[in-house]
Amino acid sequence: MATTTDSRTTGTTLALTPIETVTVRQHTDEVLEVEVTWGPGGAPPAHLHPDQDERFEVLAGVVDVRIGGVERRFGPGEAFDVPRGTAHQMWNAGAEPARAIWQTRPAGGTAAWFTALDRAQRSGRLGPKGMPGLTGMAVLLRHHRHAFRLAAGPRPLVSAVLAVLAGVGRLRGYRPDGSVR
Repeated sequence: MATTTDSRTTGTTLALTPIETVTVRQHTDEVLEVEVTWGPGGAPPAHLHPDQDERFEVLAGVVDVRIGGVERRFGPGEAFDVPRGTAHQMWNAGAEPARAIWQTRPAGGTAAWFTALDRAQRSGRLGPKGMPGLTGMAVLLRHHRHAFRLAAGPRPLVSAVLAVLAGVGRLRGYRPDGSVR
């Protein structure tokens, strides 16, 4: 079976957070490759990808990374891998933007997760830190759990809490695609 690049998303830039954007370079079933830019400050929560491996190659700036509890700093020309199921976190602690090539294998639902985060950013219903509120984020996390999972707490407890919060979020108009009615 031949794999083709999804030309609908190639070249698209998506805002994942107020300081993190990705520009799609390649999107096939096998790989989603983006160029990511992290502005200074902020860090996503520790998370994991249950069925996907990631590879990052730093192009500019410095990226601090915690993978499986081990913290390291990577600069231009350096690369690192995050195996599926491994808790990790990365951030730009520098004063200048950091950029990297980021590959996710297989692509899975990662592009849909990125698109939902971008829609949420554009919705205007954001908290003081520029991210969806707790119930809105719970809707996204529940729907996209095959691509992105929080690494905090016992999985059954986190799943139960997210289910309740997502129910409230849906009642408040948040949708799994990041839009708000």
